[in-house]
Amino acid sequence: MEACLARCSDAVFFRCLNPFNFRLSFKPMASIHAASDGGRRVRRAYDGLLLDAGGTLLQLAKPVESTYADIGMKYGLTATSAEIKQGFRRAFAAPWPEKLRYQGDGRPFWKLLVSEATGCANNNYFEEVYEYYANGDAWRLPTGASETMFLLKDAGVKLAVVSNFDTRLRKLLKDLNVLDLFDAVIISSEVGYEKPDAKIFKAALDQIGVEAGKAVHVGDDQEADKVGASAFGIDCWLWGTDVKTFSDIQKQILISEL
Repeated sequence: MEACLARCSDAVFFRCLNPFNFRLSFKPMASIHAASDGGRRVRRAYDGLLLDAGGTLLQLAKPVESTYADIGMKYGLTATSAEIKQGFRRAFAAPWPEKLRYQGDGRPFWKLLVSEATGCANNNYFEEVYEYYANGDAWRLPTGASETMFLLKDAGVKLAVVSNFDTRLRKLLKDLNVLDLFDAVIISSEVGYEKPDAKIFKAALDQIGVEAGKAVHVGDDQEADKVGASAFGIDCWLWGTDVKTFSDIQKQILISEL
């Protein structure tokens, strides 16, 4: 999530309605066909897909610095969008004295971060921006995310969210109509570990019943996602580099048999 906010002008975080209204059916692998592949049979390269939330599955609906600047006007905020953007980068780079940044609803961490990034310590300002990002309207899903997850799940791939986030995440996933697609939702504030700690990846694999060598993780942070997952024996694709769309993810997990 921090990588997403640190890039804030390029970020985009979570709004998409489920375009489907059908019940998923699970079939033996030998009978699965990909409609987009001309009816050809496909095989699974992986049995499990782990997804980072902020900056990967969840994208900001508008640049975070613009949101903070717009809301801050009524509270006398004088910092420009560019200054707020730089402020978030500095604040996220600073050490956090506690074991976990996101504890419970994450308010202590976010309150300090907002104050440091914007120069405004007004509690009403903080509460307004905090509640703004607690609703699905502030976010969107990447193009094709819902469709891809439906196809993967129908093909027998187990899906899990593995995120350094606070307790607002489940509501956000529900707001965006994707919560029920996941076999597990592993949130650092709930399990007590943050990526790159191997324990958070183990918790996800244990819940979906998939071995490390048969799972792939997709995230946007080199240290938290790539280094963390790789250290535990999970392949990892960096969002925006190794894969740029959910269609890319689908094609690398469901392999067409010629």
